[in-house]
Amino acid sequence: MAAVWGLSVSLFRPSWQPVRGMATLKEISLRLKSIKNIQKITKSMKMVAASKFGKAEKDLKFARPYGSAAAKLMETTELDSDEARENHLVIAISSDRGLCGGVHSNVAKAIKQAIADNPSNRNYRVACVGDKVRIILQRQHRENILLSMSDVGRKMPTFADASFLVQEIFNTGYEFESADIVYNKFVSVMSYKNTTQKVSSLDSLTSSDSMYVYDDIDPDLLRTYHQYTLANLVYFAMMEGACSEHSSRMMAMDNASKNAGEMIDKLTLTFNRKRQDVITRELIEIISGAAALE
Repeated sequence: MAAVWGLSVSLFRPSWQPVRGMATLKEISLRLKSIKNIQKITKSMKMVAASKFGKAEKDLKFARPYGSAAAKLMETTELDSDEARENHLVIAISSDRGLCGGVHSNVAKAIKQAIADNPSNRNYRVACVGDKVRIILQRQHRENILLSMSDVGRKMPTFADASFLVQEIFNTGYEFESADIVYNKFVSVMSYKNTTQKVSSLDSLTSSDSMYVYDDIDPDLLRTYHQYTLANLVYFAMMEGACSEHSSRMMAMDNASKNAGEMIDKLTLTFNRKRQDVITRELIEIISGAAALE
């Protein structure tokens, strides 16, 4: 009996126990369940983004004539585009929401490059539309931020939002001599293009000979028209940015769902192999124990 017991001890040494660092069946099962839940979320977010993208694309078609007309004004009035002007304003168009690829980081990257290339004697100020671009820029260029507009991206932008931003810019008292609007221009569902729209100041608009071809213009009327044109350009840029953001989020969630599916397949295969190893090991133990008792 002692010999049999000694034989059983030699057969059941803990050499078969899992190596430290190897995942157990329970750990693999929990991770598999977690990734499946994540896949459900990404699929739902993709459907929501697709719905918002459809509406944004329709609204963009109505907004483009306003933006193209305002941009055409800057091109046809032969405005002075001297890059050496001292006070320069940049309006950065983003939103408060993430999970949309490099939409916000591309805008911030373009502004960082412009600040790096900026002459030291130039007063460079940034008006941030959305918290995402503000968070990125304030790490290194906090002193360049003029103002920030939050609560952007939950709903489709309106002309009232653009008018409010333009009014706040003028209320700061910063008299810019040149300006740029940096935004993402929607190209297709698969792509967008980082674009910079030039904007002239009121002084440049007043000094342009093309503005007085037909008749004299009242200065107050010209000031109002300048603010209205700037609001049109900002509204157009916000609509382009919103459409680019929704399309990018839709593609990002689609890629995330596909990646989650690949991880689920790999973990399922690992789980099945692990379970088969456990069953095989238990069968070996039962057969070995039965053989030892004979």
